[in-house]
Amino acid sequence: MFRTVMIANRGEIALRIIRACHGLGVRTVVAHSEADRDAPWLDEADLGVCVGGARADRSYLNADAILQAAEQTDCQAIHPGYGFLAENALFAARCEQQGITFIGPTARSIRLMGDKASAKRTMAEAGLPTIPGSDGALSGVDDAREIARQVGFPVLLKASAGGGGKGMRRCETEALLEEAFQQASLEAEKAFGDASLYLEKLITAGRHIEFQILCDAFGDAVHLGERECSIQRKHQKLVEESPSPIVSAEERRQLGTMAAQAVARVGYRGVGTVEFLRDPAGTFYFMEMNTRLQVEHPVTEMITGIDLVAEQLRVAANVPLTLQQDAIEFAGHAIEFRINAEDPDQGFKPDPGEIISFAAPEVELDDVRVRWDSAIRDGYRIPPHYDSMVGKLIVHGPDREAALRGSVQALNSLGLEGICTTAGFHLRLLAAPAFREGTYDIDFLASGDLVGG
Repeated sequence: MFRTVMIANRGEIALRIIRACHGLGVRTVVAHSEADRDAPWLDEADLGVCVGGARADRSYLNADAILQAAEQTDCQAIHPGYGFLAENALFAARCEQQGITFIGPTARSIRLMGDKASAKRTMAEAGLPTIPGSDGALSGVDDAREIARQVGFPVLLKASAGGGGKGMRRCETEALLEEAFQQASLEAEKAFGDASLYLEKLITAGRHIEFQILCDAFGDAVHLGERECSIQRKHQKLVEESPSPIVSAEERRQLGTMAAQAVARVGYRGVGTVEFLRDPAGTFYFMEMNTRLQVEHPVTEMITGIDLVAEQLRVAANVPLTLQQDAIEFAGHAIEFRINAEDPDQGFKPDPGEIISFAAPEVELDDVRVRWDSAIRDGYRIPPHYDSMVGKLIVHGPDREAALRGSVQALNSLGLEGICTTAGFHLRLLAAPAFREGTYDIDFLASGDLVGG
């Protein structure tokens, strides 16, 4: 195992990694920006190192500064968390060149899966069903028009190098295709430095189902079940749960096995997530693979009892997997709510500022557990420079109904004064019949009934 690991991230995920490292007896060095110099999570680190200014491009995205700090503090490995440099193939390659272990997949795997068109082609060759559309990046709008006619409208234009809804445009008719292509291409270039797009048949009323995969460096892979991520706004996930209300035990076994085998075939190492879209008829299609730890990983940890960050560290240290697929058990039901400093009634407008008082969520149900992943405290001022998430509320019960009851109690008990949060939105969501019954889909929030602005 490593002696010292640098954590190149901030907030709740930095604290999560610090604690996993300490649980394995590993020293931690946390790279931070000037804006985070007095951040709460640094209190638990063995050492904090300032790597630049408040803006992310001057600190958390500053590969030169992070690598220099890692060398100067004798770090054998760097954990990127999620976001920032987590899926940056060049950064992973530079770590390798400098003899520092990148706690994640190889640069080759990141490139292969980071190009969404390439990932789709690779997974199709590995046997996973894919959404009808282009085989790779589009050569131009004429190419898009021809393929759209073949698969039929509506279609979805997507950035080859992207994710998170950027560089994505829905197109209902051929008359709108050229304008949508230009807009998506410009947005993709701005967000990812790559204007290339690919096209897929748009599946409406679908369900976003993702499988958690864990692979070691010796070709062994397991899956840890699925997560339901269909509660989304503008392609951004807001709530995740596991298991999915609509995935059967047999589908879990078949799809999970297929996903693990496909990922192992391409020589993947570490944790990763294979994402599927389920159409209303029940057919699952591969969408993309995320080559990092997911924000929503705690729901998987809650139902399996497996520490995914600890497993990441072991795999990166070339320790073979000890987990056997047949021995992995799924117990109960877990739901995660992303608590953001945003005002849902104003179009989820960010609301950074000082937390005047904070009270952690609680429940009074004997069979329900609450987990609060966060790094905030009374008086902490949320900076405006980064993502607005202040914490993740995860509720686990013996079944979905118990988890839902516990979620209402936990959200009502959460105290965050001084800022607007999404807690109220989550309570409205829990009261919605479609959510309670598990019949919602990725278009559920498009009506605007639960959100304003």
